[in-house]
Amino acid sequence: MLALGLLALTAILLVGLTLLRRRSPASLRLIEAYQRLNRSVGLAVENGTRLHISLGRGNFISARGGSALAGLAMLRRLAERTSLSDRPPIVTSGDASLAILSQDTLQSGYRAAGAEDQYRFTTGRLAGLTPFSYAAGTLSTIHDENVSANIVIGDLGTESGLLAEAADREDTSLIAASDDLSAQSVFFASAQEPLIGEELFAAGAYVGAGASHEASLHVEDILRWLIILAILLGSLLKIVGAPI
Repeated sequence: MLALGLLALTAILLVGLTLLRRRSPASLRLIEAYQRLNRSVGLAVENGTRLHISLGRGNFISARGGSALAGLAMLRRLAERTSLSDRPPIVTSGDASLAILSQDTLQSGYRAAGAEDQYRFTTGRLAGLTPFSYAAGTLSTIHDENVSANIVIGDLGTESGLLAEAADREDTSLIAASDDLSAQSVFFASAQEPLIGEELFAAGAYVGAGASHEASLHVEDILRWLIILAILLGSLLKIVGAPI
Protein backbone atom coordinates (compact mmCIF):
# COMPACT_ATOMS: atom_id res chain seq x y z
CA MET A 1 0.00 0.00 0.00
CA LEU A 2 2.84 2.35 0.82
CA ALA A 3 4.46 1.73 -2.58
CA LEU A 4 1.15 2.29 -4.38
CA GLY A 5 0.58 5.50 -2.43
CA LEU A 6 4.05 6.75 -3.32
CA LEU A 7 3.46 5.89 -6.98
CA ALA A 8 0.14 7.74 -6.99
CA LEU A 9 1.71 10.79 -5.32
CA THR A 10 4.49 10.82 -7.90
CA ALA A 11 2.01 10.66 -10.78
CA ILE A 12 -0.12 13.49 -9.33
CA LEU A 13 2.93 15.69 -8.77
CA LEU A 14 4.26 15.01 -12.26
CA VAL A 15 0.97 15.87 -13.97
CA GLY A 16 0.41 18.98 -11.85
CA LEU A 17 3.92 20.34 -12.26
CA THR A 18 3.89 19.60 -16.00
CA LEU A 19 0.78 21.74 -16.42
CA LEU A 20 2.40 24.47 -14.32
CA ARG A 21 5.63 24.41 -16.33
CA ARG A 22 3.73 24.78 -19.60
CA ARG A 23 2.51 28.14 -18.33
CA SER A 24 5.80 29.27 -16.78
CA PRO A 25 9.08 27.55 -17.80
CA ALA A 26 11.38 26.54 -14.96
CA SER A 27 14.71 28.20 -14.19
CA LEU A 28 17.22 25.36 -14.12
CA ARG A 29 20.55 25.48 -12.34
CA LEU A 30 23.65 25.85 -14.46
CA ILE A 31 25.29 22.62 -15.60
CA GLU A 32 28.36 23.32 -17.73
CA ALA A 33 28.16 20.04 -19.65
CA TYR A 34 24.72 20.85 -21.04
CA GLN A 35 25.84 24.36 -21.97
CA ARG A 36 28.72 22.79 -23.90
CA LEU A 37 26.27 20.37 -25.50
CA ASN A 38 24.00 23.16 -26.74
CA ARG A 39 27.00 25.04 -28.14
CA SER A 40 28.22 21.87 -29.87
CA VAL A 41 24.84 21.43 -31.59
CA GLY A 42 25.02 24.96 -33.01
CA LEU A 43 28.62 24.57 -34.14
CA ALA A 44 27.94 21.23 -35.82
CA VAL A 45 25.13 22.75 -37.90
CA GLU A 46 27.24 25.80 -38.83
CA ASN A 47 30.42 23.87 -39.65
CA GLY A 48 28.82 21.00 -41.53
CA THR A 49 30.14 18.41 -39.08
CA ARG A 50 28.33 15.61 -37.28
CA LEU A 51 27.16 14.93 -33.77
CA HIS A 52 27.76 11.40 -32.54
CA ILE A 53 25.32 10.24 -29.86
CA SER A 54 26.13 6.95 -28.18
CA LEU A 55 23.35 5.45 -26.05
CA GLY A 56 25.27 2.63 -24.42
CA ARG A 57 24.01 -0.91 -23.87
CA GLY A 58 20.93 -0.35 -21.68
CA ASN A 59 18.34 -3.13 -21.83
CA PHE A 60 14.74 -2.05 -21.28
CA ILE A 61 13.78 -5.20 -19.40
CA SER A 62 16.44 -4.60 -16.76
CA ALA A 63 17.14 -1.89 -14.19
CA ARG A 64 19.66 -0.37 -16.60
CA GLY A 65 16.95 0.85 -18.94
CA GLY A 66 16.50 4.23 -17.22
CA SER A 67 19.70 5.72 -18.62
CA ALA A 68 18.72 4.59 -22.13
CA LEU A 69 15.35 6.34 -21.81
CA ALA A 70 17.12 9.54 -20.73
CA GLY A 71 19.35 9.29 -23.79
CA LEU A 72 16.39 8.76 -26.12
CA ALA A 73 14.60 11.81 -24.70
CA MET A 74 17.68 13.89 -25.44
CA LEU A 75 18.13 12.31 -28.88
CA ARG A 76 14.68 13.30 -30.14
CA ARG A 77 15.31 16.97 -29.39
CA LEU A 78 18.82 16.91 -30.87
CA ALA A 79 17.51 15.25 -34.04
CA GLU A 80 14.89 17.97 -34.37
CA ARG A 81 17.47 20.74 -33.94
CA THR A 82 19.97 19.28 -36.43
CA SER A 83 17.52 17.85 -38.99
CA LEU A 84 18.49 20.36 -41.71
CA SER A 85 22.23 19.97 -41.25
CA ASP A 86 24.35 18.79 -44.18
CA ARG A 87 25.60 15.96 -42.00
CA PRO A 88 22.88 14.49 -39.77
CA PRO A 89 23.75 13.05 -36.35
CA ILE A 90 24.79 9.41 -36.02
CA VAL A 91 23.53 7.26 -33.14
CA THR A 92 25.28 4.09 -31.94
CA SER A 93 24.04 1.61 -29.36
CA GLY A 94 24.89 -1.82 -28.02
CA ASP A 95 21.41 -3.34 -27.69
CA ALA A 96 19.12 -4.43 -30.52
CA SER A 97 15.91 -2.98 -29.06
CA LEU A 98 17.70 0.27 -28.24
CA ALA A 99 19.01 0.52 -31.82
CA ILE A 100 15.47 0.13 -33.22
CA LEU A 101 14.14 2.76 -30.81
CA SER A 102 16.98 5.13 -31.72
CA GLN A 103 15.95 4.91 -35.40
CA ASP A 104 12.33 5.56 -34.48
CA THR A 105 13.32 8.49 -32.25
CA LEU A 106 15.45 10.03 -35.00
CA GLN A 107 12.56 9.76 -37.44
CA SER A 108 10.23 11.33 -34.89
CA GLY A 109 12.61 14.28 -34.47
CA TYR A 110 12.84 14.80 -38.23
CA ARG A 111 9.07 14.61 -38.51
CA ALA A 112 8.61 17.22 -35.79
CA ALA A 113 10.95 19.55 -37.71
CA GLY A 114 9.05 19.00 -40.97
CA ALA A 115 12.06 17.35 -42.60
CA GLU A 116 11.12 13.66 -42.58
CA ASP A 117 12.41 13.21 -46.13
CA GLN A 118 15.93 13.95 -44.81
CA TYR A 119 15.85 10.98 -42.41
CA ARG A 120 18.06 7.98 -43.16
CA PHE A 121 17.65 4.83 -41.08
CA THR A 122 21.38 4.08 -41.44
CA THR A 123 22.15 6.90 -38.99
CA GLY A 124 20.83 4.71 -36.13
CA ARG A 125 23.33 1.88 -35.79
CA LEU A 126 23.76 -1.27 -33.74
CA ALA A 127 27.50 -1.11 -33.07
CA GLY A 128 27.88 -4.46 -31.27
CA LEU A 129 26.14 -6.78 -28.83
CA THR A 130 28.95 -7.26 -26.30
CA PRO A 131 30.77 -4.49 -24.40
CA PHE A 132 33.93 -4.49 -26.44
CA SER A 133 32.34 -5.25 -29.81
CA TYR A 134 30.09 -2.25 -29.12
CA ALA A 135 33.17 -0.14 -28.36
CA ALA A 136 34.96 -1.39 -31.49
CA GLY A 137 31.96 -0.61 -33.69
CA THR A 138 31.64 2.85 -32.17
CA LEU A 139 35.32 3.74 -32.64
CA SER A 140 34.99 3.75 -36.42
CA THR A 141 32.19 6.33 -36.15
CA ILE A 142 34.33 8.60 -33.97
CA HIS A 143 37.34 8.34 -36.28
CA ASP A 144 35.79 8.25 -39.77
CA GLU A 145 32.51 10.23 -39.82
CA ASN A 146 33.71 13.87 -39.50
CA VAL A 147 32.40 14.08 -35.93
CA SER A 148 32.87 17.32 -34.01
CA ALA A 149 31.23 16.31 -30.72
CA ASN A 150 30.57 13.00 -28.98
CA ILE A 151 27.64 12.72 -26.59
CA VAL A 152 27.88 9.44 -24.67
CA ILE A 153 24.94 8.91 -22.32
CA GLY A 154 23.77 5.51 -21.16
CA ASP A 155 24.77 2.23 -19.58
CA LEU A 156 28.46 1.54 -20.21
CA GLY A 157 31.31 -0.14 -18.35
CA THR A 158 35.08 -0.14 -18.65
CA GLU A 159 34.82 -0.06 -22.46
CA SER A 160 33.99 3.63 -22.04
CA GLY A 161 37.75 4.22 -21.72
CA LEU A 162 38.19 3.30 -25.40
CA LEU A 163 35.51 5.81 -26.45
CA ALA A 164 37.07 8.55 -24.32
CA GLU A 165 40.52 7.90 -25.77
CA ALA A 166 39.18 7.96 -29.35
CA ALA A 167 37.45 11.31 -28.75
CA ASP A 168 40.69 12.69 -27.32
CA ARG A 169 42.75 11.45 -30.30
CA GLU A 170 40.35 13.16 -32.71
CA ASP A 171 40.39 16.34 -30.56
CA THR A 172 36.59 16.39 -30.40
CA SER A 173 34.31 17.39 -27.53
CA LEU A 174 33.17 14.64 -25.18
CA ILE A 175 30.01 15.11 -23.11
CA ALA A 176 29.45 11.92 -21.17
CA ALA A 177 27.45 10.33 -18.38
CA SER A 178 26.66 6.82 -17.23
CA ASP A 179 24.80 4.98 -14.49
CA ASP A 180 27.79 2.67 -13.99
CA LEU A 181 30.46 3.64 -11.45
CA SER A 182 33.39 2.38 -13.55
CA ALA A 183 32.27 4.46 -16.54
CA GLN A 184 31.63 7.47 -14.31
CA SER A 185 35.21 7.31 -13.06
CA VAL A 186 36.53 7.16 -16.63
CA PHE A 187 34.42 10.09 -17.76
CA PHE A 188 35.27 12.15 -14.69
CA ALA A 189 38.94 11.91 -15.66
CA SER A 190 38.56 12.31 -19.43
CA ALA A 191 35.47 14.39 -20.31
CA GLN A 192 35.79 18.16 -20.45
CA GLU A 193 32.59 18.61 -18.44
CA PRO A 194 31.47 15.28 -16.97
CA LEU A 195 27.92 14.66 -15.81
CA ILE A 196 27.82 13.09 -12.37
CA GLY A 197 25.13 10.86 -10.90
CA GLU A 198 21.55 11.99 -11.41
CA GLU A 199 22.59 14.76 -13.82
CA LEU A 200 22.33 12.09 -16.52
CA PHE A 201 18.53 11.96 -16.08
CA ALA A 202 18.19 15.73 -16.53
CA ALA A 203 19.25 15.53 -20.20
CA GLY A 204 15.76 16.02 -21.61
CA ALA A 205 15.08 19.10 -19.51
CA TYR A 206 18.36 20.81 -20.45
CA VAL A 207 17.98 20.34 -24.21
CA GLY A 208 14.39 21.61 -24.19
CA ALA A 209 12.57 18.30 -24.67
CA GLY A 210 9.40 19.55 -22.96
CA ALA A 211 7.67 20.67 -19.77
CA SER A 212 7.30 17.12 -18.46
CA HIS A 213 11.08 16.74 -18.30
CA GLU A 214 11.43 19.95 -16.30
CA ALA A 215 8.60 18.84 -14.00
CA SER A 216 10.30 15.49 -13.40
CA LEU A 217 13.30 17.28 -11.88
CA HIS A 218 11.03 19.06 -9.37
CA VAL A 219 9.24 15.80 -8.54
CA GLU A 220 12.62 14.21 -7.90
CA ASP A 221 13.53 17.03 -5.49
CA ILE A 222 10.21 16.71 -3.64
CA LEU A 223 10.60 12.94 -3.27
CA ARG A 224 14.16 13.41 -2.07
CA TRP A 225 13.01 15.77 0.69
CA LEU A 226 10.22 13.37 1.68
CA ILE A 227 12.77 10.57 2.06
CA ILE A 228 15.04 12.82 4.13
CA LEU A 229 12.14 13.78 6.41
CA ALA A 230 11.12 10.13 6.79
CA ILE A 231 14.68 9.18 7.80
CA LEU A 232 14.87 12.04 10.31
CA LEU A 233 11.45 11.19 11.75
CA GLY A 234 12.37 7.52 12.05
CA SER A 235 15.63 8.41 13.80
CA LEU A 236 13.83 10.72 16.22
CA LEU A 237 11.24 8.06 17.09
CA LYS A 238 14.04 5.56 17.63
CA ILE A 239 15.83 7.95 20.00
CA VAL A 240 12.74 8.59 22.15
CA GLY A 241 11.94 4.88 22.22
CA ALA A 242 8.65 5.11 20.39
CA PRO A 243 7.50 1.99 18.45
CA ILE A 244 8.12 2.22 14.71
